[in-house]
Amino acid sequence: MRTLFRCLLDEREWRTHKAFLGQFSPVAARLGVSDIEPALTTFEAWYYGKRRPQRDARRVLVAMLGYSIDQLWSEVPDGAESVPALPRVPVTSHTDHADLGMDLTDMKRVGVMAARRARDFVLGAERDRVGDEAIGFLDDEVGRLVTAFPRVPLSDIWEDLASAQDDSFRLLESGRLRPTQLRDLNFKATVLSFLMAKGSNDMGDPKTAMVQARVALACANDAEHPGLIALVNGLKSLIAYWADQPEDALHFARQGRAHASALHGTVGLWALGLEARAAALLGDSESVRAANRAAEERRAQVVPDDLDTLGGLLTYPLAKQLYYTVESEVLLGNGGGSLSAQAAQAVRGFSDSDAPEWAFGDLAGAQCNHALTYLYAGDLDGAAAAIRPVLDLPSPLRNNGIVLSATRVRHALSSGLARDAILARELREEIALYEPRRPALPR
Repeated sequence: MRTLFRCLLDEREWRTHKAFLGQFSPVAARLGVSDIEPALTTFEAWYYGKRRPQRDARRVLVAMLGYSIDQLWSEVPDGAESVPALPRVPVTSHTDHADLGMDLTDMKRVGVMAARRARDFVLGAERDRVGDEAIGFLDDEVGRLVTAFPRVPLSDIWEDLASAQDDSFRLLESGRLRPTQLRDLNFKATVLSFLMAKGSNDMGDPKTAMVQARVALACANDAEHPGLIALVNGLKSLIAYWADQPEDALHFARQGRAHASALHGTVGLWALGLEARAAALLGDSESVRAANRAAEERRAQVVPDDLDTLGGLLTYPLAKQLYYTVESEVLLGNGGGSLSAQAAQAVRGFSDSDAPEWAFGDLAGAQCNHALTYLYAGDLDGAAAAIRPVLDLPSPLRNNGIVLSATRVRHALSSGLARDAILARELREEIALYEPRRPALPR
């Protein structure tokens, strides 16, 4: 990818590592930032658009080049002969003060940077042991990211998530933890690795997702937390499910179910839902119905636990259970009035975006399933109306699971009595163009 950053460096003859550092280092010194000179491999990753800079390096590049990070990493068409005209970012020097005209946006930006620097000081301060404030900072970040993950585009939180995971590993590696802190920090590292794995899966990278899931499982074992162990096995099932590996998905789901057998939270219900979906991919209707019946019976016995209290992807609300149940049935090729009514109920369960259980991915999946129930009943107009909100989703929300769910609808549109209808052909063509170049990320 040819970025504005690369174009600016080419235009100013700063394309070599040595020439770049000659410009970068003085700006870093002026901003009071030290020890962040990029190595050659880092510089090349920036130059070729393979990686974005982190934290203080961003400040330096914005001050050095006069554009925001988003502008610098925006794509420039290959045929462009010059740098595109973009609004410049006003850069304030480190000697500016509010009474000399710094606007509110700049003041907030400086405040955020100062808070981040102060937090990093507490997290990395050399002491005999890690203080409660360091754990508290990470605790706040875990809570925020768990809540935000199913509600916002992945690109909005991805760097914060990676940074928080790095902080958790850094504290674990410090060797300065009390036994109670060690277990708590392993819990947090598990949750953050779980979200990193889910994010990689949303981007269509199951290999990286599984690496993160294995790290999460190691941390869950160190935390000695059966709920987390069951949760991560469920995650491995989900990754295998979307990677079209149903045997593995079924295996991991049943492992999660076994670890959750003595638990009363919703993680055991999630494992049953995952088991039903994986069995449906294998065409095993008997296992599908058995898992769904067990989930219905277990729902009445749920007592929320610490994972349910955190919420987000760590809990399994009734609306999501219904969504999974319907999906397992449509994967078996079932439709009709009764199932369509259940599918509509699942969609309604995610209709309130202010509800704590709302998740854009679950809503889109439920809407795709609803469309499939219409198609299997021969109602093309109903299917078109059901999937329309999914097709209208902006690119950053189109993660891998949503794209694959929409693709199932496209395949169903190619069969049945309605396959030759103009509306069916138009929907197939629209869905064929639906997948973004980078799932779950901005164009």
